[in-house]
Amino acid sequence: MFGKKKDAKDTDGTETSPDGENKAEDMPSAPPLKPFSRKGSHAPTKPPTATSFQPEIPRRKPEIPGSPARRPDRSLGSIGSDSAANCLVVGRDIQLSGEITACDKLVVEGRVEATLSNARAIEVAPAGHFTGAAKVDEADISGRFDGDLIARETLIVRAGGHIKGKVCYGRIVIESGGEVSGDMQALESLNGDG
Repeated sequence: MFGKKKDAKDTDGTETSPDGENKAEDMPSAPPLKPFSRKGSHAPTKPPTATSFQPEIPRRKPEIPGSPARRPDRSLGSIGSDSAANCLVVGRDIQLSGEITACDKLVVEGRVEATLSNARAIEVAPAGHFTGAAKVDEADISGRFDGDLIARETLIVRAGGHIKGKVCYGRIVIESGGEVSGDMQALESLNGDG
């Protein structure tokens, strides 16, 4: 109408301006949009934040005067090299039966049906279960013990520990929550044979 030419299309389909230049070349190219971005925002999104790790903190066990302090739970690798040679650890998913004769210390975390003679110590972990007879200097029971137990020096029944059967001991400590049922008898001397 006022003498300006409208844009015309060339024979190849590209638009040209009135002065004959290609319109596509004049237009600045915009960066491509990121797919799946939030509507209205093309800025990079923040990565999701990880939840912070909060370890389970065990409750402290009450200490009983006159009883030896309980050692913290430990793995096989933390047992000292001097005692590791004569220490038998029965793991959680292990079942063992028979006679144990050449053992300085037996740690029961799984299930043991055996006779343990002349060992220095037996420790039954909270998940452990010992069935049979044991003749030791020291016994530390946190799990289950069924059978005959002779502890020539000290018997400690921890909270949650259960002993059922015939028990002879030089000295006994039973924490609140520990149970002993059956025949109990104190040895006349600390080193007596019972």
